[in-house]
Amino acid sequence: MKDQVNEMKSQVAETMATLVTTAFGLIAALAWNDAIKAIITEFVGKGNGIMGLLIYAIIITIIAVIATILIARVLAKPAVQAVRIVE
Repeated sequence: MKDQVNEMKSQVAETMATLVTTAFGLIAALAWNDAIKAIITEFVGKGNGIMGLLIYAIIITIIAVIATILIARVLAKPAVQAVRIVE
């Protein structure tokens, strides 16, 4: 019974840590969202809302793809190289 209680406490702590980390990630994403919108508005202007939103969507998509590729490369395990022993 005591083991089950300890396991439950561990699961609750892990879940809370995940939720807090996710919340901070969302806050950071919203901050970047506002910053990128301000930059696009500075260069494109507010005259054509649809064009600005389209440019914003394209830029965000490009950034997301590049970031995903870079993160995948960093997290990828290096390929195992064959070792040949020569006598």
